[in-house]
Amino acid sequence: MTALTLSTAAAPGLRADAIVIGVAKGAGGPSVAPGAEAVDKAYDGRLAAVLETLGASGAEGEVTKLPAPSGFKAPVVVAVGLGAEPEKDAGFDPEALRRAAGAAARALAGAKKAAFALPLAEAADAGVVAEGLLLGAYSFDAYKASAKEAKGAKANGNGKAPLAEAALLGGKPRDKAYKAAIERATAVAEELNRARDLVNTPPNDLDPEAFAAVAQAAAKEHGIKVQVLDEKALVKGGYGGILGVGAGSASGPRLVRLSYTSPKAKKSLAFVGKGITYDSGGISLKPAGHNETMKCDMAGAAAVFAAVVAAARLGLEVNVTGWLALAENMPSGSATRPGDVLRMYSGKTVEVLNTDAEGRLVLADALWAASQDEPDAIIDVATLTGAMMLALGSRTYGIMANDDAFRSAVHEAAEESGEPAWPMPLPEHLRKGMDSPTADIANMGERMGGGLVAGLFLREFVGEGITWAHLDIAGPAFNEGGPFGYTPKGGTGTAVRTLVRVAELAAAGELG
Repeated sequence: MTALTLSTAAAPGLRADAIVIGVAKGAGGPSVAPGAEAVDKAYDGRLAAVLETLGASGAEGEVTKLPAPSGFKAPVVVAVGLGAEPEKDAGFDPEALRRAAGAAARALAGAKKAAFALPLAEAADAGVVAEGLLLGAYSFDAYKASAKEAKGAKANGNGKAPLAEAALLGGKPRDKAYKAAIERATAVAEELNRARDLVNTPPNDLDPEAFAAVAQAAAKEHGIKVQVLDEKALVKGGYGGILGVGAGSASGPRLVRLSYTSPKAKKSLAFVGKGITYDSGGISLKPAGHNETMKCDMAGAAAVFAAVVAAARLGLEVNVTGWLALAENMPSGSATRPGDVLRMYSGKTVEVLNTDAEGRLVLADALWAASQDEPDAIIDVATLTGAMMLALGSRTYGIMANDDAFRSAVHEAAEESGEPAWPMPLPEHLRKGMDSPTADIANMGERMGGGLVAGLFLREFVGEGITWAHLDIAGPAFNEGGPFGYTPKGGTGTAVRTLVRVAELAAAGELG
């Protein structure tokens, strides 16, 4: 990952491949953002006019390159758009800074070093800029023919290596708050990028057993307790949902429990992730054109895994347990059939009407297992329904909960973290559609409002009196379009930052 430093150096004398500055979109045209005063002075105060001549407007994500002024040791100035100019005495929106830093980092693929002279009014600004550039410089190249051709190809499309080093100008290397902000950004970005790697890994190399092994290795490295239930343990424990989904695959299912504990913790959280390492739909086979990206159906488990490791690295004063419900959903002679009835870990029976509604089955077992620890709150994360994509599009995820105040708190944490989300209801009238004449409940209900129906199903498997939220990340978990801001093509790592922020709030006693 890109090496990161705080620097008090002046832009003109810094040896680098480029100087990155911010440009805002003002009423009268582009304006140079704070942090770039020395650069603007070298252009005789006419930098904004020069940029406007080159077609720059300051719009968010816009990148304009121009030759550096005479006397600069860096040959290029990279101006990146920050969006609308803030009100007087107001700072730039943190997400605008994140996205600008990410766009600049992507544009600088192939560079050895860049200096970022973006607005850093306080330590928090340094943190979001660091986070944005570290996420924007991400690349996934493990399967390219040669490292030279591969570096950065997935993330930026030009085959160049990611930006090697970045210096944040205006940062305060000896200030504890600035150092803490950079350390947090680094830990979160590294773990989020690890989640992206997992989502991008092809399913022939990431089956449930392989995913569990990755979790075990990380747990050992960061002092996290880990328990892996294999097929025999799942059968003995009565985990009918996970076993039913994995029954058709040659790769057996797993349930992984990761436990980070703090001696100073007063609150406990459980994160539960859907980990379908490949989803063919099972016997209810997906139609042509819907299979190619189904390696991403374990993005929820990847997010939970990354969040628990990040919490451990940050030493948060909260106990966090992560549950990874891992299975591969395949059709075969041993696969679960539509019409089969599964006895879940909770003891409830479920009539399977559609084997492509499998995520809720593995989550149901994991939710009930998580409930036995009696945490203060449970959050599950899943690429659960196409219905949520139809409702909210490809960049926003839905939040459902059994407590309105908790749903609002999670939503605020998501927005604060830069992850677009939207609170969704759990209408009681939709529950009746899952009534089954054969079992306690069916895994399908009304077609309309399918994302909400899935949430209602999951609610049935949350322990009584436990606060719970469900994040349906089906839309933003995998970016099939071009990269934007700090978001690459492919796995995005959605929900990692939300979960980490929720854990921070719980540690501080501020979680609603």
